[in-house]
Amino acid sequence: MEPARERLATAINHASFQKPICPVYQNVHASPESDPDRIRENLIAQLTAPVKWTQTIHRMVQDGFTDFVEVGGKGVILRGLIRRIEPSVTCSAL
Repeated sequence: MEPARERLATAINHASFQKPICPVYQNVHASPESDPDRIRENLIAQLTAPVKWTQTIHRMVQDGFTDFVEVGGKGVILRGLIRRIEPSVTCSAL
């Protein structure tokens, strides 16, 4: 994945990033981030770093999130994973 990481880094480093209106939870650290430069770094690191999905969901619930909405195609159904990690939350799909 290292060659892909280098190509991804080039693309991300040429993209324009602005401060998000809400924190972005990235699986590389399982914590919220609002600094565009850190978001950029984490996006690059995320390609080769272990995915901290369970920790990310726990952190979001700890931070007060109770409703999760899955947006996307017919691939992996994240709602089921989220429900197994945190049965108390509400999950829906668009």
